[in-house]
Amino acid sequence: MNPTPLPPHPPSSPATSVLIVDDQPMQRFGFRMLLESQDDLRVAGEAGTGSEAVRLASQLRPDVVLMDIRMPGMDGIEATRRIVSTDAENAPRILILTTFDMDEYAYAGLRAGASGFLIKDALPEELLAGVRAVAAGDAIVAPALTRRLLDAYVHHLPAAPGSPAPPDPRVASLTDREREILTVIAQGWTNTEIAARLHLAESTVKTHVSRILAKTGARDRVQAVIVAYDAKLVEPA
Repeated sequence: MNPTPLPPHPPSSPATSVLIVDDQPMQRFGFRMLLESQDDLRVAGEAGTGSEAVRLASQLRPDVVLMDIRMPGMDGIEATRRIVSTDAENAPRILILTTFDMDEYAYAGLRAGASGFLIKDALPEELLAGVRAVAAGDAIVAPALTRRLLDAYVHHLPAAPGSPAPPDPRVASLTDREREILTVIAQGWTNTEIAARLHLAESTVKTHVSRILAKTGARDRVQAVIVAYDAKLVEPA
C-alpha cells in the first residue's frame, strides 16, 4: 500500500530557506526531497561536515539549519555553537536531529543554542512542522520535556569553585512578575496554564513572555528555560 502523500503547505512569501547538515548523502537526499515537496520551503544548500555547515551558514544565511549531531570532525554541537555565536541576533534557527529524546546530545545541542530537537525517525509531517515552528521563532520542544532533559543532564555542568556564583545579569532587570513567570516556564507550564494558575489573561502572559525573552536575550522558550536553570531560579527535580 502506497503511503498517503503529504499535502502541500500553503505558499508563503518568501519561502523559508533550510540548510541540511548530515554526513550521510542518502539522509540529505531524503530531507531535500521532503522539503522541496513544500511550496513554502526551499533548500538553501547541503553540508556533510560541521565545519562546512559553519561556512555555509555564514555564506548562505538560511532561516533554519537542520543539524545532525554525530558527525566526524566537528560535530553538530560545536557547529551549532559557532553558528549561533557568530551573530546571535541574526543567526539561523538550529533544529538538531538526535537518536533519543532523552539524549545527552540533545541536551548539549540545546545548551549550544539550538531552538529545538527532533528524533531522527520523526514522521515527515513532524519534521516539516518543526522546521516551520523554529522558522517562526517558536521552540518545538515541549516545556515539560525541556525540564526533564535539563534535570537529567544539568549535573554535567562544572561546579563553580569557592564562593557562590554572582547573580546572573540576564535576569537582573526582570520584574518580580517576570521572574515568577520565567520560573514557572522552566517548570514546564504552558501559557494557558500560567494564565489560569496566576489569574492573568493569556494575552498578558504572552506580553510578559516576550519581555522576558527580550530582557534575558533568550531566542525562544527553550533558551529561556536554560537561563532559568543557569540563574538558579529552578533546581533539578
